[in-house]
Amino acid sequence: MSTYLTHLECPECHASFEADQLQTICEACQSPLLARYDLPRLRQAWDRPTLAGRDPGMGHWAELLPLADVDGAVTLGEGNTPLIQAGQLGEQLGLEHLYIKEEGVNPTGTFKARGLAMAVSRAVELGVKSFVIPTAGNAGGALAAYAARAGAEAHIYMPADAPRLNQIEVRAHGAQLHLVDGLIDEAGRQAVEAAQTHAWFNVSTFREPYRVEGKKMMGLELAESFDWQLPDVIIYPTGGGTGLVGMWKAFDELEALGWISSDRPRMVSVQASGCAPVVRAVEEGAERARPWEDAQTVAAGLRVPAVFADRLILRAIRESHGTAVAVDDDAILRAQADLAYAEGVLACPEGAATLAGLRKLKEAGWIRADQSLVLFNTGSGLKYLS
Repeated sequence: MSTYLTHLECPECHASFEADQLQTICEACQSPLLARYDLPRLRQAWDRPTLAGRDPGMGHWAELLPLADVDGAVTLGEGNTPLIQAGQLGEQLGLEHLYIKEEGVNPTGTFKARGLAMAVSRAVELGVKSFVIPTAGNAGGALAAYAARAGAEAHIYMPADAPRLNQIEVRAHGAQLHLVDGLIDEAGRQAVEAAQTHAWFNVSTFREPYRVEGKKMMGLELAESFDWQLPDVIIYPTGGGTGLVGMWKAFDELEALGWISSDRPRMVSVQASGCAPVVRAVEEGAERARPWEDAQTVAAGLRVPAVFADRLILRAIRESHGTAVAVDDDAILRAQADLAYAEGVLACPEGAATLAGLRKLKEAGWIRADQSLVLFNTGSGLKYLS
């Protein structure tokens, strides 16, 4: 099957970029690029019943992915994660339809596997043999694993205070680990310099077009799980925001195919109160998110002071009539314990933040008891045990 991918597009100026060449960002707008597909032609060629006999994973959604050869994808079996009904927590909170999308069962233990599987697969198709990434931890482990799978080099720039297990994971897969004195923004600066010096391909968040295509499969899976009637609210922990943007893109594409209606979930971005640039931008009604100073939180994946795709994140929140909420570290740790005790889900701190955020929204009257809600646990809490 040939891909329906036609080109890449800047969402700001709508300039078009060749999809069969390595691309990074729109330099003129300092914006991510998004993959575009021939959706009218695909609508005529593809319909929902064909999914019934397909295996899970990338091949399940091949027509809506950018790979020229999905059978040759660099994969470890990512995706097709469980949607768990959280009955006990729902009863405690007075919510009738509460669910957890459990991303901790992905390879390398987090949802980062989805994005890096796609980015590495597409880059390898286009001839890349050496990769570099800045990371708070989990994305580095995922790149290390998928680069090993592809027989490629990986260079990981990570804050020196990142979780120890992430550092061990990177080295275990044979990648080169570069520990950085600073946060992920400093890691990003050093990774960019290294990419330019050594001609390594930079797969940092939104600096290439295809990690978001891997993450959008979370939205495709949700639509299928809910029998093509989307949930009322999606609560998502937001660092770089790839998954939130990816799901919003998936819903647009599914509507263009005629598979879902124009009804959309309200998208909620949850951040830590010690690093909440998106929340601040929503509260201020701003078009851009200003970098956060002195970022601190127990949730390493939420410690992202400068959000490159801020415009896309804020549009998804506002177009969906959603919101953003900040939660403190104590609330995150309490929620982490409650998810484990009540539902058997050992969540990462970032995933637990969604439950803390839900509690704040429920107290504020923003959520009704009869609405369907999905919390995203983006990784296994096992990676944070010491």
